[in-house]
Amino acid sequence: MLQTLDAAALRRWCAGGLAVLRRHQHEINELNVYPVPDGDTGTNLVLTLASAEEALRTDPAEPQRTDPAEGSRADPGEAQRTDPADVSRTDPDGQGAGPPVAADDAGSAHGRVLRRLARGALLGARGNSGVIMSQLLRGLADALCDVPVVRGRALAVALRTASTAAYAAVARPVEGTLLTVAAAAATGAERADTDDLPAVARAAANAADQALARTPEQLPALARAGVVDAGGRGLCLLLHALVEVVTGTPSGTRTALSESSTRPPRGSAPATAVRETGSPDFCYEVQYLLDAEPAAVDLLRVELDRLGDSLVVVGDGAGPGETATWNVHVHVNDVGAAIEAGVVAGRPYQIRVTRFADQAVGPEPGPAVAADNPERAAVVVASGPGLAAILAAEGVTVVDENPSAGELLDAIRRTGARQVVVLPNDPNTQAVAGLAAEEVEAGAVGPGVRVSVVPTRSPVQALAALAVRDPSRRFDDDVIAMAEAAGACRYGEVCHAGREALTVAGRCQPGDVLGLVDGEVHLIGAELVSTCAALLDRMLGGGGELVTLLSGADAPAELADVLRAHLAQRWPFVEVHHYSGGQPFYPLLVGVE
Repeated sequence: MLQTLDAAALRRWCAGGLAVLRRHQHEINELNVYPVPDGDTGTNLVLTLASAEEALRTDPAEPQRTDPAEGSRADPGEAQRTDPADVSRTDPDGQGAGPPVAADDAGSAHGRVLRRLARGALLGARGNSGVIMSQLLRGLADALCDVPVVRGRALAVALRTASTAAYAAVARPVEGTLLTVAAAAATGAERADTDDLPAVARAAANAADQALARTPEQLPALARAGVVDAGGRGLCLLLHALVEVVTGTPSGTRTALSESSTRPPRGSAPATAVRETGSPDFCYEVQYLLDAEPAAVDLLRVELDRLGDSLVVVGDGAGPGETATWNVHVHVNDVGAAIEAGVVAGRPYQIRVTRFADQAVGPEPGPAVAADNPERAAVVVASGPGLAAILAAEGVTVVDENPSAGELLDAIRRTGARQVVVLPNDPNTQAVAGLAAEEVEAGAVGPGVRVSVVPTRSPVQALAALAVRDPSRRFDDDVIAMAEAAGACRYGEVCHAGREALTVAGRCQPGDVLGLVDGEVHLIGAELVSTCAALLDRMLGGGGELVTLLSGADAPAELADVLRAHLAQRWPFVEVHHYSGGQPFYPLLVGVE
């Protein structure tokens, strides 16, 4: 058994944790697949930790060594095997995992490893679960970097620091989630009150298991589904992987939660998952850099949370009482009040305001222009060969679905432009795009590069935004015009239910056809074509002059012609554009402007 947690043990933990997440990836995904088959928490956690592991492997200054006294390393072959879809792509020079961290900056060998892990996880973070996991690793690094020898009590302090960092990254934390499980792990470690490292690790893992089992009591959606929190399940697996490293033996409780407690029971009715996105009630995005002391920023967070949502405030790590640089981001209606709050807290600068204007009608569609201004570019997230070809023809850089922050940074870098707009095309990718934008702001791509994220939730909104691009306008004005056009485009999706579920449109069964409008289930049908036609009628009932249809990889060949004929009969004055997008899971995507 290990009584201290050193650099070699941390490397084995990363490899072992990645291996166990891969083994349980499908199980974790299933915990949040209800009813639309887009559950990807397991995949996001795997890709996030894979990026962290890649950051260690690409660090030439820290070769992997095994201390004979510590036992054998986890099988590196198992740690690195993965499906092609699970691979986190990284530049050959390692830039995808961030610049090397100097040993003296890390303060210790184990601190250096933790810094590399945290940096790699930050750039590779996928989805909300990946972002929160990267903050947990950052908290561990902050707490242990300067600790000469990591024993049990030091680990307990680090787990509390990690939990605090994760909560701080979320403006409005929700209990019954990964955050709750992380806090419970810290409490369990503290209650052990010993320097015995294996005892503290076991106490943290066991407390996390117990908290995970209670998550359905805290989150009604989990209770209705009969499942536990997916992100919390992933954290429990990582903590038990740590127990295996420090004890040298398999963690007996790593799979203590039975199948009945982690998966929906037969006959249960899972509830539609709530996606963590900003409210459409707020029309402006305000961002600025701020020089201020931490105490003033604490008051600023309270004030901005009162004014709006989607609040993120990230600092550069200065100590209490010191002036630090902070990146402030919030969605509000009162722009002046948000900026004034920054003036009260300190010195705001590089202030940027984007007007979403969700109800505004955008300018008449025109040809998209990109190559005319080499100083300006667009990076668009999309899947499907047809859709990728359409976007590439518009002169944009296309990134495959569910990218990491590092992959978005690579795409921004490849454009060579000084002004780049990013269209994420999915609510879950918006947080990752925000991380990439913050890294650009901090100089990750180079001095003077600006990035703005237009919060598109569907490829049809991206097409609407690209149609109004004009490189002759000021960059900020062009971004506002694109945001207005995207906001004026309502989007619809048609897919098949993955399992029985209770939705706002009623109960669906596996295989039912679901029609969604702006991410909410509006229709449940038995046949694809008729449900698609009904969805178009539902969307056009609220008005619209231009309809965009994107047929998916699984769409029947006659779908487009049937829908065109339907629209010509029922809505003769509507202009219709159809493209073969080839996107997976969704036979039809619809945009109405």
